[in-house]
Amino acid sequence: MPRASLRPLTIRECFGVSTQMARLTGGIKTGESGTDGDAMELIEIAGYALVVFATLFSLRLFYVWWTRIRPLRPKLDLVWEADCEHLTTATVEGNDIIFHKVRDFHWRTTRDRDESWADEVAVRLDELKDVWFMVDHFHAIKGMAHTYLTFEFDCGTCLSFSFETRREKGERYHPWDGLWRAYELYLLVGFERDVTGLRTHARKNKDYMFRAITPPGKDRDLLLGMIQKLNQLSVSPEWYHSLLTTCNTSIVQIVNKVTPGRIPFLWRNFLPGHTPRAALKLKLIEDWGGYESTLQKARIDEFAQEWDGVEDYSMMLRNRLPKGPHRTEN
Repeated sequence: MPRASLRPLTIRECFGVSTQMARLTGGIKTGESGTDGDAMELIEIAGYALVVFATLFSLRLFYVWWTRIRPLRPKLDLVWEADCEHLTTATVEGNDIIFHKVRDFHWRTTRDRDESWADEVAVRLDELKDVWFMVDHFHAIKGMAHTYLTFEFDCGTCLSFSFETRREKGERYHPWDGLWRAYELYLLVGFERDVTGLRTHARKNKDYMFRAITPPGKDRDLLLGMIQKLNQLSVSPEWYHSLLTTCNTSIVQIVNKVTPGRIPFLWRNFLPGHTPRAALKLKLIEDWGGYESTLQKARIDEFAQEWDGVEDYSMMLRNRLPKGPHRTEN
């Protein structure tokens, strides 16, 4: 059989009424395909128009990025919202750590709050007791959640480290804006009663608290890694990005810096609401009887909302969570 008769079928031949004739004779002319051929011509024209539009749109987007967005630089000296007004820094001398400007808000609602910043909070590195991985579901879509870490010390101090957006006065967060250098990256350090209390009480979100598992000594290295990032952001601001530099990806970056390869590249890293399953599988959090049981036991918002305000908030949370193994010296 001649080579011409074995060539691949075109789109017109696939959809025209003379497909069988085209297969046997090597094709048909446009005029012989009738109304089906005319329809295919319209489809091809529409396809070309779509390609041209997509190309022009991409060029325009690139132009806007290159001329307006790429030149933008993150700043430190703007007028910020009250909840991200100060940048926390820390000094480390041996085991002694002093944090400067730690947030200590008391939230009744998201708008009704008492604002306070602790000038100095002192802890000891060798008294680090536990690291907690927090997952805050703020949206009905399961994958949309906020993650952060809480460091618990023997003295009872519990400090939460939360990568967030630093917003200017009157500015509100939107994921779309976060793709285009609209917000600086902010590492909030606040007391647990503030950072977690905001979510369990003022926002009434669905919240989970998992005890993290770290290799011997790496819990302290993780804290020091967070402190290094704190001090770095206080002099060299960075951009937040809704996909690449988020609450969760920033944690992953520091964990992998402390323990290379500890968290592999996973799609769940970009959808924080799905991280508990991966964290359990990778032994990043304690297993409290399988995935479903661990989730059930880790949920804190329901009983936290019954808190009487008399008992210490952090102690109240831990009294309802599974007890961890006795900590050995690293």
